Amino acid sequence: SELIKGFLLSGMPCPCSCPPGLLALMAPGLALMATFSLPSQAGDRRALPVEKPPGVKGRTLILLDVNTKNPVRIISENFLSLQLDPSIIHDGWLDFLSAAGSAEWCRGAFSSPEHSLVEYEGPGTEFLGEFHIPESAHRLRWSYNDYIVRSDIALDKQKGCKIAQHPDIMLELQREKAAQMHLVLLKEQFSNTYSNLTLTARSLDKLYNFADCSGLHLIFALNALRRNPNNSWNSSNALSLLKYSASKKYNISWELGNEPNNYRTLIGRSVNGSQLGKDYTQLRSLLQLIRTYSRAHLYGPNIGRPRKNVIAFLEGFMKVAGGTVDAVTWQHYYIDGRVDKVTDFLKTRLLDTLSDQIRKIQKVVNTYTPGKKIWLEGVGMTSAGGMNNLSDSYAAGFLWLNTLGLLASQGIDVVVRHSFLDHGHNHLVDQNFNPLPDYWLSLLYKRLIGPKVLAIHVAGLQRKPRPGRVIRDKLRIYAHCTSYHNHNYVRGSITLYIINLHRSRKKIKLAGTLRDKIVHQYLLQPYGKDGLHSKSVQLNGQPLAMVDDGTLPELKPRPLRAGRTLVIPPLTMSFYVVKNVNALACRYR
Repeated sequence: SELIKGFLLSGMPCPCSCPPGLLALMAPGLALMATFSLPSQAGDRRALPVEKPPGVKGRTLILLDVNTKNPVRIISENFLSLQLDPSIIHDGWLDFLSAAGSAEWCRGAFSSPEHSLVEYEGPGTEFLGEFHIPESAHRLRWSYNDYIVRSDIALDKQKGCKIAQHPDIMLELQREKAAQMHLVLLKEQFSNTYSNLTLTARSLDKLYNFADCSGLHLIFALNALRRNPNNSWNSSNALSLLKYSASKKYNISWELGNEPNNYRTLIGRSVNGSQLGKDYTQLRSLLQLIRTYSRAHLYGPNIGRPRKNVIAFLEGFMKVAGGTVDAVTWQHYYIDGRVDKVTDFLKTRLLDTLSDQIRKIQKVVNTYTPGKKIWLEGVGMTSAGGMNNLSDSYAAGFLWLNTLGLLASQGIDVVVRHSFLDHGHNHLVDQNFNPLPDYWLSLLYKRLIGPKVLAIHVAGLQRKPRPGRVIRDKLRIYAHCTSYHNHNYVRGSITLYIINLHRSRKKIKLAGTLRDKIVHQYLLQPYGKDGLHSKSVQLNGQPLAMVDDGTLPELKPRPLRAGRTLVIPPLTMSFYVVKNVNALACRYR
């Protein structure tokens, strides 16, 4: 769709012969990837001393410089990715994805051949039942009273991607059905009891075509709860799916299971890390038997929050299958979905919880497989589907943008956002396919941020802490090389992104290599009377909205004159492209 296309497209499109980007498909969700920057507290303060000019007071003016010689991290081109929840099969949205929010599909590749991933994974992964190939696997019908919706989505090798055209009445009926199913799914999520889903060949066709036509690479999570009497994985159904996908020549990467550390809660039967490691080894052997997937990527174990028992699970897995997977994956959700205060999204202590989890995962992975890539494969602002007017509001963006910054600065290769569209309130678009604040935030990130993370130095930011008190930064600053795919900026430019959690404005003076450069400002603020609860945003004072069903608005910067002090309004998020820095770290890919 145009929403996905715009989200991924960061510059001029390449010819249609370019290979599509990456899309991860897992049983409960879909994911897309991108890159973020280094927080001020993680920068190399000693390496980049900045002298304060006479008369400047550190408490009123912040001096900022960036190390432009060498990047401190280089993250995947697919750093920011998206997840689709398996509930789209349950509630019927899969049949409408192709027409959602756009008048036409993406008919070619994007500027980068590996620009993003989409993942089909989530809590419902383990309840995908039989993979069923009906006699007529070429058409799936959804029946609403007297109405029939035929899905004619197909990948035409000569004519490109076609889309399904649905009457408005069909979309309205689908929303009614989805609203009813939403209550059922929420009840399942809160009770940890899920009904089985049947994935038909036609559903898989639709899912793959959606990814392929959007220029994404699909990652699919297989059901790991199909067990033999000896508790080993029963791979018979997975083998049927693999053979079918291979017969269609689908380019898919794979996973096995979702949060395996919670299986006892789900089904009263546990699987330890060592056993799951053996299951992954079995899956790798299956893939090697099928020519199409003999070199396919395999990711896992997709564990939950790394508490003590989960760390022990990961250690058991890494001992057996650390060399089998191409990247180690885990999930993180910040707060309970039952929270009801917008101020929960502004707590700096909450923003910092992710750093400790990253260190725990890295310690285990580097013990068994030093240098192995690590992905945060499922991340959302809240668990249990989130809360309306909170986890889908402007306020949730503070957590989201800080997450991207922390992950990139600490070397996490890919982050998969849960989710593009599902039954909860953590998604990026609503059921009318209108972009929510986190979508616009992610879109700006994709357009402006490149994979090279830069160290920063800040003077005048820290206060002297009182005894026994920890000072946590409410002003968070990250820096990257500007995306090479954005043809509005020459190579060597630098992009800053800044989170101001203070209730007062902050002033930043660019120093060193950034001094006296022209800057383009992209300031995101809530739009409308709802303030931080708003589901709409404005860019540099102009509200952001789709031009029509298939056209994203132009993201126009506000040029700032060379040498001008950056004024950061309270409780806002912003991006600043410092033009023509000619940074050595950013000249070459």
